[in-house]
Amino acid sequence: MADIETKRHSLAHMLAMAVLDLRPDTKLGIGPTIENGFYYDFDFNGPPPGADCFEKLEKKMTKLIKGNFEFERREIPADEAKKIFASQPYKLELIEELRKNKQLISIYKSGEFIDLCAGPHIDSTEDLKTVSFKLMKIAGAYWKGSEKNPMLTRIYAVAFDSPDELKNYIQMQEEAERRDHRKLGKELEIFTFSEEIGQGLPIWLPNGTIIKDLLEDLAKKKEAIEGYQRVSTPIIARESLFIKSGHLPHYKESMYSPMDIDGENYYLKPMNCPFHHAVYASRPRSYRELPLRLAEYGLCHRYEKSGELQGLMRVRSMEMNDAHIYVRPDQVKEEIKKVIELHEYYYNLFGVKKTKYRLSLHDKKELGEKYIDMPKAWVENEKILREVLKELKVDYYEAENEAAFYGPKIDIQIYSIIGKEYTLGTVQLDFAQPARFGLKYTNEKGKEEMPYVIHRAPLSTHERFIGFLLEHYAGAFPVWLAPVQVEIIAVSEKFNDYGKKITTILAKEDLRVKFNNDNETLGKKIRNAELQKMPYIIVVGEKEEKSGTIAVRERGKGDLGTMNIDDFIKKINLEIE
Repeated sequence: MADIETKRHSLAHMLAMAVLDLRPDTKLGIGPTIENGFYYDFDFNGPPPGADCFEKLEKKMTKLIKGNFEFERREIPADEAKKIFASQPYKLELIEELRKNKQLISIYKSGEFIDLCAGPHIDSTEDLKTVSFKLMKIAGAYWKGSEKNPMLTRIYAVAFDSPDELKNYIQMQEEAERRDHRKLGKELEIFTFSEEIGQGLPIWLPNGTIIKDLLEDLAKKKEAIEGYQRVSTPIIARESLFIKSGHLPHYKESMYSPMDIDGENYYLKPMNCPFHHAVYASRPRSYRELPLRLAEYGLCHRYEKSGELQGLMRVRSMEMNDAHIYVRPDQVKEEIKKVIELHEYYYNLFGVKKTKYRLSLHDKKELGEKYIDMPKAWVENEKILREVLKELKVDYYEAENEAAFYGPKIDIQIYSIIGKEYTLGTVQLDFAQPARFGLKYTNEKGKEEMPYVIHRAPLSTHERFIGFLLEHYAGAFPVWLAPVQVEIIAVSEKFNDYGKKITTILAKEDLRVKFNNDNETLGKKIRNAELQKMPYIIVVGEKEEKSGTIAVRERGKGDLGTMNIDDFIKKINLEIE
C-alpha cells in the first residue's frame, strides 16, 4: 500500500486532470507535495477560477479516481518529451533544464493525461478511494518563485488517510486563521506596511513598538547577567567588507544592490557578524578575555523575493537578537551548551511546550559555490555540534544542505500552543570568518591562535518573534508584555475626572494605562476593550468615586467586583513579576 505522501502526489495529477477537463486550454506548472497535502500551479487562459469552483473540481477528481486509472511510468528522451508537451511552455522549459543537466526525463500517464514527473506515484487510482482530500485555497505564485516570471494560479489542497484526520486538520486551520498574525497585527494596531515605503519593510505602530522595546529590555537584562557586552554598528559598509566576510561571494542574491558613494560601492548590511569582527579586531585580545560575548539588536536588510514575503515572518528589514561569541577551542562545547540553555530559558518563559532541534549540515557538492570551500573544517565542526546535541540528550534530526555558508548550525524549531511549527532560534559555529578576518588572541604561552565564533539569536528577529507571539497568544499577550495593561472607562462623562485620577495613579506605578474618552456607550467601550485583548478593564462611576475604589474586569475571568486601588496595584504587579 502506498504511503500518504505518494497518494498526495498522485492526487495532484488528479487535480490537473480535473482542471484540464474544465479549462482545456490551461497551461500546467508543477504539482509537488507539501506538508499535509499538495498544490498545483496553473496558467489559465483568461480569468482564473475562484474558490467557488472547488466543489466542482472535487467532484470531478472523485469521478476520475473511480475510473481506476493506472499510473504508467516511462523514461523518454528530451526530443520525444518536447513533442508530447509541445503546447505546454512551462513543461518545455523544465525538459530543457533536465536535458542540459543530463538528468533523467520521466513521464506518468493516467488515462489520457500525461505529466512530466519524477514520481513516485501509486499503481492505480484504486489506492485513492479511501483518501480524504479537500481543496483549500487559491493564491498567486510566480513561476519558479521569481517576480521576473509570469504569475501563475496555485491551488492548494490537503489530503489524509481518514476523514477524522481531515476534520481535525480543518479545525486546526480555522483556529490558525483566527490567530493569523497579519490579521491580529492590524486589529491590535501592532504593525503595518506602506506601498510608498516598500514591500517587506514593516512599520511598528505604537503598540508594536512597546512590545519590541519590552523584548529588547528582556534580552539586555538577561544578557547582562550572562556576561554579554553590547555594541552598536552601522547599517551600511564598503563592498570590501562583504567580500572579506564571504557574503558577496556566497550570499549576494539575498543582499540589496550596491550604492555608489564617492565612486565606491557600499551595501546595506544583511547580517551583523562582519561588524562584530571589527569590534573584536579593534585591539589585541588575550586568552583571558575569552569567551568574549558581543550583542546587538542590529538593523539588517535582506532582499527576499516578492512572492516569498509573508507578514512579519518573511521581511526585508529586521532587527535581530544577535550576538557573536569568540571562544578558544577548549570553550566551544561548553559555550554552545550555555547558548542552548538560554534558548530554552526564553522558550519556557513564553510558554513554548515543544521544541525540535535540527542539525543543519553542508552539501559537499556545493563547496565553493554555496559554502566556504574548507572540506576538512566542515567535517570537524559538524562533528562538534553533533556531539553537543548528544551530550545534551536532546532529540534532533540532521538536514543536509541547510547550513550557513560559513559553518554548520543548530536550528531550533518551536511550536505554538496549537502545534504550528516555526523556525526561530539558531546557533551557528563559524570556522571560516575568523580566518578571513585574521582574528587572533594570544594564548597562555604568548603565541597567537585563532578563535572560533558562535553566532546565536534565541529571540530571532523582532519581526518573526512578535509574529510568533501574536499567533501563540492569539493576540492576548500576558500582562507584562501587553502594550496597554489597563483600560479605564467612566460610566458617563460626569466621572471622567475620577477616571483620569485613577489613570494618573496607575501610570505613576509604571503601569501602561489608557483612559477611554471615546464618545460611545459604556457597553460599546467595554466590548471594544475586550476586542483589543485588554488584560484589565477598570470601570468607574458614582459608587466607585464615593468609596475611592474601582470595579475590575479581568480578561478571561470577567467581573472581579470592586477593589481597593492599592490592592489592584499589588495584584497586577505580582502578575507582572
